Amino acid sequence: MDDIIFGKNAITEALINGEREINKILISKSIHTDAKIEKIKTLAKERGIVFQFVAKEKFQPYAEFNHQGVIAQISPLKYADLDEFLEQNHQNSSLVILDGVEDPHNFGAIIRSCVCAGVSGIIIPSRRNVQVNSVVEKTSAGAINHIPIIKVNSLTNAVQKLKDSDWWIIATDASANDNYYDIKYNDMNFALIMGAEHAGVSKSLLKMSDFKVKIPMMNNFNSLNVSNAASVIIFESLRQRIKK
Repeated sequence: MDDIIFGKNAITEALINGEREINKILISKSIHTDAKIEKIKTLAKERGIVFQFVAKEKFQPYAEFNHQGVIAQISPLKYADLDEFLEQNHQNSSLVILDGVEDPHNFGAIIRSCVCAGVSGIIIPSRRNVQVNSVVEKTSAGAINHIPIIKVNSLTNAVQKLKDSDWWIIATDASANDNYYDIKYNDMNFALIMGAEHAGVSKSLLKMSDFKVKIPMMNNFNSLNVSNAASVIIFESLRQRIKK
């Protein structure tokens, strides 16, 4: 069964990437045709994909989303395999592991930041974590087509495989002694574990981690959400690598 994605950027990136089969693109007759819509039409023609202008009522089931007047029927995302990922030659690479992140907007924003910062992949558990859906794809602005999303049954098993393959594990923890900028990210392959919005990283994964880091906060106001926190840390790792 096809998935539904919506939004001009998400659909454009899916068309450019070309790895997923797009069955049909629907464009609302009520929207103004702009450069982005024209690009979608051009790319669809090049790939032989049907696009149709339809009445705005067709978009009623998606009224709660910011669909921008365009949706596409697309094949489901193919998740990457961790073992195959680890067989590749990685040097000074990074991963982000999501442990119980439930908000699809946060997941999508994390994907976008990871692609911009050159992160090699994202690992999510098959349960107790948001999965890839249309909101995630829209929020990522199409970045999801530019990074492997690795789904595993057990995060603890995945972390152990990473450790056995000489990856260093860094977990975020508000009570950690080290600040995130104290770590030398440019000397290793590392996986950064980001915890659930309220519960944080699970105790089992904290125990397996080589480093625990925090983001210092002012005014005793600890409200930085998980997508913002992930961006802060991964762009610090990028800064260190660029500086080196």
